[in-house]
Order: sequence, then C-alpha cells, then structure tokens
Amino acid sequence: MSINKEQVKSALSHVLHPQLERDLISLDMVQDIISQDKYISFTLEMGEQNDELAQQIIKNCEEAIYKFIDKEAIVDVQTAVNLSKKRAQQEQQPQQEQPQILPGVKNIIAVASGKGGVGKSTVAVNIAATLAKQGHKVGLLDTDVYGPSIPTMFNIHDRPNITTQKKLVPHEKFGIKLVSMGFLVDVDQAMVWRGPMATSAIKQFMTDVEWGELDFLILDLPPGTGDIQLTIVQTVPLTGAVIVSTPQTVALDDARKGVAMFQKVKVPVLGIVENMAYFTPPDMPDKKYHIFGEGGAKQLAKELNVAVLGEIPLQQTVREGGDSGKPATLEENPSKAASALIEATENIQHQLELRLKEQDATEKVEIKFRP
Repeated sequence: MSINKEQVKSALSHVLHPQLERDLISLDMVQDIISQDKYISFTLEMGEQNDELAQQIIKNCEEAIYKFIDKEAIVDVQTAVNLSKKRAQQEQQPQQEQPQILPGVKNIIAVASGKGGVGKSTVAVNIAATLAKQGHKVGLLDTDVYGPSIPTMFNIHDRPNITTQKKLVPHEKFGIKLVSMGFLVDVDQAMVWRGPMATSAIKQFMTDVEWGELDFLILDLPPGTGDIQLTIVQTVPLTGAVIVSTPQTVALDDARKGVAMFQKVKVPVLGIVENMAYFTPPDMPDKKYHIFGEGGAKQLAKELNVAVLGEIPLQQTVREGGDSGKPATLEENPSKAASALIEATENIQHQLELRLKEQDATEKVEIKFRP
C-alpha cells in the first residue's frame, strides 16, 4: 500500500524538537514531502546551522516513520537552513522562570506628580514616616536619579555598605530603609546620563538591594511620565499610585496626565494629594489664603473619579522638617500640615484596603512597540 503525505505528517507530529519541546509539524519545519510506495522524502528546515541537532532530529523522524507507518520504509531526509525561522523558533523556546523582584515586599506604592516643585518628595517622605511610626516595616526608594531629595530630607550623606554578594544595604533612619542615587554620588556631582543608564540604575535598586521583608515600599518618582516611570511599571507590579499636585491650574493639568498614565497601564490610582492647598498665618489661625487657587484637586478628582486623599496647608514646619532631616509627621506635637499628612496616609491605607478587596492584584506591564 502506498504511503500518503498525511500519514507522514501524522507520524512526524509525534517528533518533538529537543530544545523547543514542540512537534516538528506545528513548528512548520517539515517541507517538500514526497511519498511513493515505501519511499518517503522531505526537507527539514532548521533555524540555524547545527549538524549535531539536525542528525538527532533526523534519527527521531526515521524512528517515528518506522513505528507509525512502515518499518520497511525508505526514508530520505534533507536539511536546509532557513534564517527566517530562527526568530520564530527562538520565540517557541521555553522561557526560564525569572526570579521574582522584591519578593518580600507586600505593597509597592508610587508617589508621582505631573510636574516638579509640587512637594512630591515631601509627601512621599511623610507617608513613609507615618507608616513606620504606625509600626509597619517600610522602605523608601528615591527613583529620581537626576534630582534626588532623600539624602537631604533625612540628613544622610554617607555611602551605603555593600555585602559580599555585591548587594547594597539600605541606610535606615526612623525605622525606614532608604535607597537613593544621592547616597552614591557627591552632592555637587551632576548625573549626566541618558535614559537607558538611569533606568538601569533603577532596576538595580530593585534587584541588587537587601530590602528584606517590607509591608510598604514607597517609590518617590521623578516628575512627569518618562522612561523611569515606564521602567518601573514594566519591572514590578505596583499596588497603587498616589498623585501629588498643587491647586494651581498648570499643576492640575500635569496631574491629569499622571493619572492618565497610570490608568493606561492598569495601575490603580489611590487618589490625589493637594499640597500647598492654602496658607494660614500663625497669628491668624482662622484665616485661609488660597495662594495657588482653591478646590482644584477636588474638581480634578471628581472629573477623574478618584479620591482626594488630603489637602495639605502651606506651613513652615514641613519645610523645616525636610531641611533638618526629620519628617514633620514625627514631631511630638504635629502641626496642622503634619496632621493633614498623617490623615492623607490613613486615607491611602483605606483606599488600599478597598483596592485589594475590589480589584485583582496588579501585574507587571508588558509593553510592545510596533516597528
């Protein structure tokens, strides 16, 4: 009985590629099948020149034909290199499971702003300090490579230690583990880096640092929606994002873009913190002067369907805390601004509880660019 092509394909569908763990037919490696009586011929297309691998596959093909078709069949297999299939075969290569980044961190919260100068780092520092004061294990990562603020705001300028495994040991102050590019360079040194160098540094801060077990890792992001923000959402699953703005129209316009960025990459926005919401003179405690505008954050939050986490007044004690190296929320008698920051942190925790109940866990973002 004559052997037909379908029988040949069926037999070869039992032959697995030793590296790709897929059968030769589904990989489209078998071409130009000829069958006549007991004679079977076909071409085996390889993605690259590899004689040892080719011979192994040919042997497996012959054994499959003898087993499933005819043990007396005459098998003639030619090999050819088709470079166009190399990439397709590489894509079929089983991917090794990547080690989990920040495995000991329960919640990763990004504190972001659409523009600079709105007090984002001040808010991030005081959120971290409040959480630590509550008894949580907290880390604070300064991801602003070009303008790091954390060294000054904690009054730490020493270089961190490195373990024998070449891992960086975070500084620790007020119960907060701290990492910043500012700890690794002189205070007067400018970071004149292109984007890939900066993003590579941020990845190392996540993978090559002894963070240990943390309840919260607060990421103090640089302003805007650039390379570093994109790298972070592609590297780790953020639990949520907090947007910081002032009531000023130009700041709110940029805050809107920040919210849109996180929503686009499926990162839950926990809400907006309106910093410098108003000014109250110390000698006129009942007065409120809305220097940068009034009600802007509330209106934006309503428009974007996110929460207002807090309205922080413009107060000298917060600035003094940032300059002296002790966050305002850690003072024994918190000022009105510090109390508002503590309340904002509590609101973040509340939003986080709602987010964890109502939404699935965030995953890393896979972003593919079309050529």
